[in-house]
Amino acid sequence: MASSAVISHWNPEDQGFWRNKGASIAQRNLWLSIPALTLAFAVWMVWSVVVVNLPAVGFKFSTNQLFWLASLPALCGATLRIFYSFAVPIFGGRRWTAISTASLLLPAGGIGLAVQNPGTPYEVFVLLALLCGFGGGNFASSMSNISFFFPKEKKGTALGLNAGLGNLGVSIVQFVVPLVITAGVFGELGGEPQAINKAGQHSLMWLQNAGYVWVPFILASAVAAWFGMNDLAEAKASFADQAVIFKRKHNWLMCWLYLGTFGSFIGYSAGFPLLIKSQFPGVNALQYAWLGPLVGALVRPAGGWLSDKLGGARVTFWNFIAMVAGVLAVLQFMPHGGQGGNFNGFLIAFLFLFATSGIGNGSTFRMIPIIFLTERQRAAGKGRAEQDQAVKDANKEAAAVLGFSSAVGAYGGFFIPKSYGTSISMTGGPEAALYVFVGFYVTCIVMTWWYYSRKGAEMPC
Repeated sequence: MASSAVISHWNPEDQGFWRNKGASIAQRNLWLSIPALTLAFAVWMVWSVVVVNLPAVGFKFSTNQLFWLASLPALCGATLRIFYSFAVPIFGGRRWTAISTASLLLPAGGIGLAVQNPGTPYEVFVLLALLCGFGGGNFASSMSNISFFFPKEKKGTALGLNAGLGNLGVSIVQFVVPLVITAGVFGELGGEPQAINKAGQHSLMWLQNAGYVWVPFILASAVAAWFGMNDLAEAKASFADQAVIFKRKHNWLMCWLYLGTFGSFIGYSAGFPLLIKSQFPGVNALQYAWLGPLVGALVRPAGGWLSDKLGGARVTFWNFIAMVAGVLAVLQFMPHGGQGGNFNGFLIAFLFLFATSGIGNGSTFRMIPIIFLTERQRAAGKGRAEQDQAVKDANKEAAAVLGFSSAVGAYGGFFIPKSYGTSISMTGGPEAALYVFVGFYVTCIVMTWWYYSRKGAEMPC
């Protein structure tokens, strides 16, 4: 590894260092991290669009099998995040970003090959769905890496930009894939089209483009990360060093809150097309599905920025109240017993819910570095050396918690769509699942108020 890629001294809290050297390096690493994370989210969520089209190109999978293909990337990605959370301090941010981005070539290229043969076994698609989980895992390491580069007062905005623009991959994949599969954009290299016969109308589809379209961008991003990003020597830590977070109460509390914010964002994103289709059969779900993730991703940086100005706990507290109102509004505009319903009202209410999930993503991730810095500084001695060490320890713990909480939050991408399905099968509609979500948000409101936002809270942030 080239020595110039490794920075031996890094102290963004020193204003002179930040102004003269640190800011430009941190910004370069941030803006190379963002496209890599955007591609990771696109590959992670590509199955939400691909599975809708598999029956049309000749695959005879059952509805239940298709639901599993849509759910497995979220399940695998959430689990991989647990391991990816600790990767950056072990391998280095530059090296891990490049390698983890390059790993996306496996599912992207694999999908392109598999969908061209209607005889491809279901087990191959299960494997490819699991490999798409690589994209979900990348978020944990990316956020952990970027957290090291920025000073405390700028972490919220930086993490909000990295995550928010990265989250755009969900919306991009739901917008781009329906377009690129309608044309042979790769010519002979892309393979032959599949013939579609729907309602007497004949057309051609290049479903392989759903995977192939990301390949050149993945290659470019991986190369840019390898040659343009940096490893921080001071961020080095073993797994044992980082595992101390499992003894920290606030790690588990923030995991719960992030499940309420990011878990909602990714779960609603995965389940939105199917929910629209089940509740409003006359509506083209894919025409609107990408709007929700787009709104949630775009407002996430605003959540980080607001938290830098007003405090993460205050923003998070009021945001969860707004999320309760959003779910109640969705319930108001949904059909009941197959009757009634107002799609425009339903769509607006859900877009509001996506927006609040995005703001909450930014505010909770701003809380984490502040909580762990405060906790370590309180426990350290008053001397300069003890306080400097406390800052280093806090940065390592906060980075690990950012990654680990993102792992817990990502399980929402599996449980929310499955909750819809269970509620519909047991009660005939998704209302029961939505009421459970309201109850969960109430616990988040109480937890945020008690531990972080009330006067005299244990850890104000």
